[in-house]
Amino acid sequence: MSKRFRILIFIFLCMQLSIVYAQDADAEWTNINYEFMQLHQAGKFDQAMVVAQKSLEFAEQRFGPDSIHVATSLNNVAGMYERKSEFSKAEPLYKRSLAINQAVLGSSHPNVAIIAHNLAGLYAAEADFGKAEPLYKQALQIRESALGPDHPEVAITLNNLAGIYDKQSNYREAEPLYYRSLKILVKVHGADHPSVATSLNNLAALYVATGNYATAEPLYKRSLIIMTKALGPNHPALVTNLKNLAALYRATNRDEEAGLIENQAARILALQRR
Repeated sequence: MSKRFRILIFIFLCMQLSIVYAQDADAEWTNINYEFMQLHQAGKFDQAMVVAQKSLEFAEQRFGPDSIHVATSLNNVAGMYERKSEFSKAEPLYKRSLAINQAVLGSSHPNVAIIAHNLAGLYAAEADFGKAEPLYKQALQIRESALGPDHPEVAITLNNLAGIYDKQSNYREAEPLYYRSLKILVKVHGADHPSVATSLNNLAALYVATGNYATAEPLYKRSLIIMTKALGPNHPALVTNLKNLAALYRATNRDEEAGLIENQAARILALQRR
């Protein structure tokens, strides 16, 4: 029921590298990665995968198998495989990228946190929580140290770590992490930001799972208000919030209220099919 926000960050060091070294190979690799980013942002994922693989092949030939260029390209190719749920292909690429980043940049570098976070997310998607947890904790420790305890990337990692505890019904561990993530997001983005709505939704879902409907209901309602204000009343992203609130009403024997909310969700979905 809860709506997770998990990001896949594609490391983009090429501009910095091009400025520092100003070499032809760096410039060409930069251009390849820029093309990849444009295709990815445009939703042209098949073409983006071809270009990401081209970037990796170029980096290995021109910079060597253990270069940070290769680590960056490995992460990007892994991300594309993960997007297609080809986890067995993504995992070794993430692991190799992580090893290179640790060797070249040091174990406390923010780039290490990015790869650890991505690999943790892959394991979480496979429900391999035993592998995901230490990687999320590693990413959290690095980000708190390098970026500060109130950075939005810290909030994201807190949320995702809470999520794997939540999925294992370890609500005592999950709850304070969700709350801390929410507090950071409000501080950084303001109380009416969509990321705050997602965080509220996750926390509400935890309370529903524990039968604490009275605490969950205002959180769901606040989340819905924020999303409606940010996206408009007919945006498809509202459907999850509406269904969650309707399910709470059903669970508390308020079928008439639930029906009204369910009808609202159905109307939004119908609009999308036109």
